Amino acid sequence: QVQLVESGGGLVQAGGSLRLSCAASGRTFSIYNMGWFRQAPGKEREFVARITWITGVPVYADSVKGRVTISRDNAKNTVYLQMNSLKPEDTAVYYCAVPKTGTDWANGYWGQGTQVTVSS
Repeated sequence: QVQLVESGGGLVQAGGSLRLSCAASGRTFSIYNMGWFRQAPGKEREFVARITWITGVPVYADSVKGRVTISRDNAKNTVYLQMNSLKPEDTAVYYCAVPKTGTDWANGYWGQGTQVTVSS
């Protein structure tokens, strides 16, 4: 089992920045990828970014590319999501996740989510 706890959400004006954190505990030695997803009201959950735990190679959704940076601190078992130039359409609950195996995110481990609200 892997437990994930997100923090850092909040209310910010358009153009502002936020940094989300996700602390992992439990069987952290089994983590290969960690990622961020988001779900806006009335919309499907969507992928935001992921990072390979060992190499630190990031992958971003086109909708956030250039505005978001994912990083990790292996010593702290924590992954970060630095979000800049935020837009109202970035408003969503942001979830941290670890896939069960490979890219099986749906059946993996998820945090409780942190709300990000961007006002226009």
